[in-house]
Amino acid sequence: MPFTRTSSPKASGAARHAAGKKPQNPAPKGPSSHEIRIIGGQWRRTRLKVIDKPGLRPTPDRVRETLFNWLGQDLSGWRCVDAFSGTGVLGLEAASRGAASVLMVEQDAVLVRDLQDNVARLKASMVTVQRGDAVSALSRLPAASVDLVFLDPPFDGPWFEPALKATAHAVPVGGWIYLEAPVQWSVESLAAFGLQCERHLKAGAVHAHLLQRTA
Repeated sequence: MPFTRTSSPKASGAARHAAGKKPQNPAPKGPSSHEIRIIGGQWRRTRLKVIDKPGLRPTPDRVRETLFNWLGQDLSGWRCVDAFSGTGVLGLEAASRGAASVLMVEQDAVLVRDLQDNVARLKASMVTVQRGDAVSALSRLPAASVDLVFLDPPFDGPWFEPALKATAHAVPVGGWIYLEAPVQWSVESLAAFGLQCERHLKAGAVHAHLLQRTA
């Protein structure tokens, strides 16, 4: 019986070469991103891209809508600080609703760049972006110099008490503080900073507090 070749030496060599060839690495990808949406004011429905980073928690639309219902939709003339700014969506909501000034403070350089890009895109001249430690920035503010401070520190860090202490100094009696935290703060704990909770909302793992300085 004649011998029948099932594959040519050339083909076999090519197959061996293909089998031994190392796969090429895919092209590196940039950080993934998603969008946030401003829900009220002059930039209503404007969508802004933000990168995905571990621990970055943009305040959900429903919580922001409730917060600004609590505060009133018109913030004309208000002086605001968005500490631990992250995506900046809280500060941009305030600016969209007429705030006279918004200071955004963020430590992460990449997030600061994105904040600056979004502020430039919106032509938000009332917004200032500052890279640095939020607690230190709050501590340097003149006493009773701002009407509203947004506090949304990383949930796994030690910043809540130092930030509340610094913020209580920065807002006048009657001034407002919005606090996001993983737990509900007690009446006694807030009273130690001269604060009381006027409104509270639990949304998933987030406890949203609207605080007012009383003393």
